[in-house]
Amino acid sequence: MDYISRIQRAAVLGAAGKMGSGITLLMAQEMTERSLDPVYSGREFKLMAIDISDEALQGLLRYVHKQSARKGAKMAAQYRSRCLQWADLDDEGLGQAYADRVLSVIRTSTSISEAGNAGLVFEAVSENPDLKVKLFRELEEAGGQQDVWYFTNTSSVPIHLLDERAGLGGRILGFHFYNPPAVQRLVELILTSSTLPELREVALELARNMGKIIVPANDHAGFIGNGHFMRDALFGLAEAQRLAKGMPLHEAVYMVNTVSAKFLVRPMGIFQLIDYVGIDVVRFILAVMDPYYPNETLHSALLDRLFEAGVKGGQHHDGSQKDGFLKYEEGRPTAVYDPDNGSYVELSTFKAGCEARLGGLPASIPAWKDVVKDPEKEAKLAAYFQDLGALDTEGAALARAYVKRSRDIGQQLVADGIALNEKDVNTVLLTGFFHAYGPINLYLA
Repeated sequence: MDYISRIQRAAVLGAAGKMGSGITLLMAQEMTERSLDPVYSGREFKLMAIDISDEALQGLLRYVHKQSARKGAKMAAQYRSRCLQWADLDDEGLGQAYADRVLSVIRTSTSISEAGNAGLVFEAVSENPDLKVKLFRELEEAGGQQDVWYFTNTSSVPIHLLDERAGLGGRILGFHFYNPPAVQRLVELILTSSTLPELREVALELARNMGKIIVPANDHAGFIGNGHFMRDALFGLAEAQRLAKGMPLHEAVYMVNTVSAKFLVRPMGIFQLIDYVGIDVVRFILAVMDPYYPNETLHSALLDRLFEAGVKGGQHHDGSQKDGFLKYEEGRPTAVYDPDNGSYVELSTFKAGCEARLGGLPASIPAWKDVVKDPEKEAKLAAYFQDLGALDTEGAALARAYVKRSRDIGQQLVADGIALNEKDVNTVLLTGFFHAYGPINLYLA
């Protein structure tokens, strides 16, 4: 079965969720792009969006239409030349017409059986191996055929485990989008020794058509992205707890978050990133990964403590940040959670003291937003880290330890055969996490 025949009938499980909504958008747009090609004139494309809530699915349709209208208006000149019936529309009108066309390929349902005749199924439910296997088995029974291909968006569960437990016979691979899928260009592609080779070819063509950068990862729990992020997060959590032996925990969290953002020239601090992903999600991913790494302890009692207090982070339905380790107002941290008192402590009451303790930054420090696309960033970063290495301050010492630990994690991913090479590790952190530099570098060597 060729690429077009395979994607003509597709489905997304968990379509209304944070990841599923982006995958649905991208897949519906890809189907629309192919339908506008005269070569495929007359072919019908159908995308089943499956989730447990009709209300959430209606929200999904609004999201897909809004995002597609923006794309259509932005690319109006191109679409006028491709579709004669849109030739006389202004940009806004064409955007609406394109969005209507994208929406026309989607059918919604709360019943998994509706995806039974799909050729390709994207799975984007929670990081729960038992749930994923249950859904795969149900879909296999509903379809009554052995020709469905499964692209799972898991960021941590070994693909071979899902394949074996669901009895899929190699008809599954990992196609791990990064959040949000419509914006993030990275996709981790994970194959098993049993994955049918034709799945890989379709996956690569789909990624190219979606404008994605593919990085292969071997089939180990967590793969490259979470393999680095989870250990990076555990280091930050441990550093905060170490500092908390001599200061309040909320101050220690602020200090480590500040170092991992400003001192390391990252887009956000480690505790902000944990909040963004969700304390509950990070905790669950660690629990999924931990059994596969007997020589490590992939667990944090501090995460447990916040989770048990009902502090979970994540995002609201409108995309705004929920409170986690940090409290947010208009997306900016304003306070830090104190688990001893079960309340948030305003930054204004302790920020100055923490920053004095950390010490100043070298004048050579570049701002992340300025350096990330600067053609001279390597020289600027090298100069900054050289200056940082010469500082005798607590903040500089914390930063040096963090850089070294991040590099060690990256190198271990290669040594363990999870990443094929150092370049792939760096690409994941540069592209999937928007870092200004890869973790495997010569800074502070």
